[in-house]
Amino acid sequence: MKTSPVLAVENLSVEFGGVKALNQLSFSVQAGEVFTVVGPNGAGKSTLFNVISRFYQPSHGRVLVSGRDLARINAEGVAALGVARSFQNIELFEHATVLQNLLLGRHRHHKGYWWSDLFFLPATRAAEMAHRAAVEKVIDFLDLQSYRDKMILGLPYGVRKIVELGRALAMEPTLLLLDEPASGLSPEETQELGYWIEDLQKEWGVTVLMIEHDMLLVNQVSTRVLAIDHGAFLALGTPAEVAQNPEVIAAYLGEQVESVV
Repeated sequence: MKTSPVLAVENLSVEFGGVKALNQLSFSVQAGEVFTVVGPNGAGKSTLFNVISRFYQPSHGRVLVSGRDLARINAEGVAALGVARSFQNIELFEHATVLQNLLLGRHRHHKGYWWSDLFFLPATRAAEMAHRAAVEKVIDFLDLQSYRDKMILGLPYGVRKIVELGRALAMEPTLLLLDEPASGLSPEETQELGYWIEDLQKEWGVTVLMIEHDMLLVNQVSTRVLAIDHGAFLALGTPAEVAQNPEVIAAYLGEQVESVV
């Protein structure tokens, strides 16, 4: 029996002032995949993520998560479906600690009542312990123990990127959107990131949809790769198949063709 995809994008188009950022784009992501979207700058990759996150409204087509049409769901509802996202530009609270930022990722699991929180009743105490345990699991997984109580403001860029990933993981997502997670990282940090993504897929059972320019990372972790240009489908297949596709190579000419061949 064929299972429904975790994510299905059907004939998706997005227009801004007559310019099509996405043009009749269709694809699906199966449970357990690391599915990567690649393309030249301006190809529409971030627009795709913003539609899935409900920041943008599609002009045509639809997006389904676990069979649910996102057109009927707001941004908070998308998180409730188990969709978490890290951002290309780090979106952390700089004057809070790493631990506090990760705990913010637990917001979708908060189901208490205000009076229970006010008087810190047993149900609230149990929930707080569960949230803390989930966050400590993320801290251990990402080797953030030494940064737990440090302010974000004083941390190196690479550590901030990992904390951004950690906050998304604290949500316990079923579908994780990674927007250029290797951007600004050193080769060593990128390699470590690749190991974490592989473990998320194999050990945590998280399905990953990733936008990435670093083709070494793409080749290391991706189950399948989708190439788009000007918001439209170019190629879909394994990293090797997409890298050798003539249309993909042509799209990258003059920009970063060395990254895809």
